[in-house]
Amino acid sequence: MTVRQNVPTGAPCWVDLQSSDTAKSKAFYGGLLGWTAEEPNEEFGGYTNFQLDGERVAGLMQHQPGQGVADVWSVYLAVDDAAATVQSARDNGGDVLVDTMAVGDLGVMAVVVDPTGAVIGMWQPGEHRGGVVGTGGAPCHFELHTRDHAAALAFYEKVFGWSAATTSVIDTPELRYAVLEIADGENAGIMDAGSFMPEGMPAHWDVYFAVDDVDAALARVTELGGAVVQPAESTPYGRLAVAADSTGALFRLRADA
Repeated sequence: MTVRQNVPTGAPCWVDLQSSDTAKSKAFYGGLLGWTAEEPNEEFGGYTNFQLDGERVAGLMQHQPGQGVADVWSVYLAVDDAAATVQSARDNGGDVLVDTMAVGDLGVMAVVVDPTGAVIGMWQPGEHRGGVVGTGGAPCHFELHTRDHAAALAFYEKVFGWSAATTSVIDTPELRYAVLEIADGENAGIMDAGSFMPEGMPAHWDVYFAVDDVDAALARVTELGGAVVQPAESTPYGRLAVAADSTGALFRLRADA
């Protein structure tokens, strides 16, 4: 098990779920991935941490009444200075959804929209430095789907410190994909998804969760009230699938081929 405690700048360090029904979300991810939920932290609006084998793995937050937004998983990238990163996002064509906000002594957060329309969070670590990755039931890959690959890559290079030294790029007629290489092997990618994203779907970040058997996990998804969005498919990168949880939030599953 890898617990991301010293996350490189610009790399994913945390994920959390905005849910319209936190009780259903706790039951779903407990049943699917083996997570347990801590008691909600009322100091931080009822925010709940999920644990996997005694280590924090993800967060959960109840939608505020009247927000009118879909249930969604969010990805946070590690930054050294959240205020400076927010300003850089503005300077490089991004918009700010949530300006810098201290979360007690845990860290400082902010949320921006990149120039291609994808929402991405940032986290300046304090006492809370990251969660479990790269084991069964934990996040194992983080992926931006965008229609403007070049603009997205330029933004993450300028704002979050991705560089030629840390980022490998596949650029072929079949696949345009940039991968932020991280020492523990659980990486972030930017996918040119313009050829297959449904019309009207905005650019977005996806979270992959590692499982031993994707097909068995999809069967469990439906038992728990979720749905299969894209059936399991064997690829050079493992066996992959897309599912929706019991309140409609999308996520991806991956197992080694």
